Amino acid sequence: MLLSPEQLLAFLPAAVLITLSPGPDNLMVLSLGVARGRKSGMVFGLGCALGCLSHTLLAALGVSALIAATPWALLGLKVLGGGYLVWLGWQALHSAGSRLQPAQQGGAEPSLRQLFGKGLVANAVNPKVILFFLAFLPQFISGSQHAAWQTAQLGVLFTLQAAVLFGSLGYFAGHAGRWLNTSPRRGMWLDRLAGTVFIGLGLRLLVVR
Repeated sequence: MLLSPEQLLAFLPAAVLITLSPGPDNLMVLSLGVARGRKSGMVFGLGCALGCLSHTLLAALGVSALIAATPWALLGLKVLGGGYLVWLGWQALHSAGSRLQPAQQGGAEPSLRQLFGKGLVANAVNPKVILFFLAFLPQFISGSQHAAWQTAQLGVLFTLQAAVLFGSLGYFAGHAGRWLNTSPRRGMWLDRLAGTVFIGLGLRLLVVR
């Protein structure tokens, strides 16, 4: 059973508004795009978007409901996700300015493949995204038949529009960051800003219930 036009017209605008609203993924893509350039921002954003596929699979299989109902599993995900974001932030702070001074830092800048993987993991281990998919997607399911298949289609559609929007955000953030990164001092502070954003988001995930 394919999604009906009515389901698409109801789901897509809501998905776009939610993706565009300020949140952890947006902030990470924006800060990384400004600090590291548009390619880095776009690749990291694509990783964040494709991380939604794991949540789609979990929601379609009903695993998300099980995780949400199991306090220790949800707590474990919070610790894992928050700790991972703090680690990413610490890396950004530790390698401040490395992109502009590769000879002095031994070329420590992460590759595009690494940035994609970091975005993928950062989204995949975020328990709030699991809960969001569990609460959001069922609102657009029509009837009880083929619910898992409808959930999968909605999740893939959400992922596709997120990839476009996050990619655009990374591109324009990187475009603005090109001028800022012409100075090593600016680049150092941009790296510190990106690291601070990541650490703040990680601590928020660990502390806020």
